[in-house]
Amino acid sequence: MTKLKDAAAEVPNDVKMETREVNVYYGDNHAIRNVDFDIIDRSVTALIGPSGCGKSTYLRALNRMNDTIDICRVEGRILLDGENIYDRSVDPVEVRRRVGMVFQKSNPFPKSIFDNVAFGLRIGGEKDKDLIAQRVEESLKGAALWEEVKDTLHKRGTFLSGGQQQRLCIARALAMKPEILLLDEPSSALDPKATAHIEELISELKQDVTIIMVTHNIAQAARISDFTTFIYLGEMVEYGTTEKMFTVPKDKRTEEYLTGKFG
Repeated sequence: MTKLKDAAAEVPNDVKMETREVNVYYGDNHAIRNVDFDIIDRSVTALIGPSGCGKSTYLRALNRMNDTIDICRVEGRILLDGENIYDRSVDPVEVRRRVGMVFQKSNPFPKSIFDNVAFGLRIGGEKDKDLIAQRVEESLKGAALWEEVKDTLHKRGTFLSGGQQQRLCIARALAMKPEILLLDEPSSALDPKATAHIEELISELKQDVTIIMVTHNIAQAARISDFTTFIYLGEMVEYGTTEKMFTVPKDKRTEEYLTGKFG
């Protein structure tokens, strides 16, 4: 299989990913219907909507995680730097390297902190110990965790607090140097202090990485996202800058959701 090209001249510089008439099915269930919008490079895009509306399903389509579900099929085009990630010539492993993902529930491996971060590099065939050590340090710093764990890298990641575990999972994703980072409810299980750490981290990471985040926390989306997409019953109701959507939503359903009338 071929690797994705690093860039495509026909795509505007500020667009990192395009989704065109994306539909996702689980068997006969039409979970996502004709979602179509652009994701801007080095920004935070929040996906909001009621539980079960399809946000996480759509997120998983962006790095072909739905490929692992037998009854799931994806139609339409998802373009990364202008190239369709669902083209038969494209290796899904390469897609997931470039489009990393952190799940709702922190899932550190039962390994040391160091080995958690180094895992993807080693699986990918990297054997240079100095390079691995350098990348582990860089990734832990990128996840704002280095100062807290630099003297205990040998300890298991599962011994960290909930907020630290989630940042460890972010560091594990960053070690692969992704261009896009998908976050599925990254702070839903965390206390307010840990949530603030994650939000601060997201705001810093967007300087280098494009971030797409599912959140049920409307206030969180308002605080840290640049763009927001409202999904309802599998359809994209509205997409735009967060400031405009939260102040002058175009669709009545968006306004009702943002004001708590349903959801």
